[in-house]
Amino acid sequence: MKTVLWATLTANGNYAQSGPENPPKKEALNDFAAQAKAAGNFIVGRKTFEGMQDPSRVSQDEQAGDNGPFAGMDIVVMSRSIQAIPGLTIVRSPQEALDYLQGKGYQTAVISGGADIHNSFLEQDLVDEVIFNVAPVFEGKGLNLLIDAENYRYRNAQLLDCKPLGGGVVQLRYSLER
Repeated sequence: MKTVLWATLTANGNYAQSGPENPPKKEALNDFAAQAKAAGNFIVGRKTFEGMQDPSRVSQDEQAGDNGPFAGMDIVVMSRSIQAIPGLTIVRSPQEALDYLQGKGYQTAVISGGADIHNSFLEQDLVDEVIFNVAPVFEGKGLNLLIDAENYRYRNAQLLDCKPLGGGVVQLRYSLER
């Protein structure tokens, strides 16, 4: 199964932190919806999933669940604290998430939402491809995506595509050696 990590970065290389003063760029959100729809699924962390449900942060059309662009998709939430949510699959680890989706016959898994979940997949060498949407904003304090925080490993990447999405957002797509 091909695994695709999808993330938005700031122009100065931080993992983008969205909020009321810096909402996610519409072009990046539309791209995520298209990537998830093409795969039929996405894996997300608990905090990001809860943010996707918060009507004060996202419009009704952007919420995950029965309505909007994610209707009918397999949404896998990775959490150690949530026990069950009707209609969702809750897993405890990256490998459990991939095993679940592979068992359902998916060819591609999209990993989204949260530096912690992204770093856990990267650290376990479970990512085949990354899609970075670079937003036209600089952020003073941000999080980083890491493959190995302690040993400073390097992993070669090959640029597959580079394209503007509009609104100043540029998408970079890389394959990762595994």
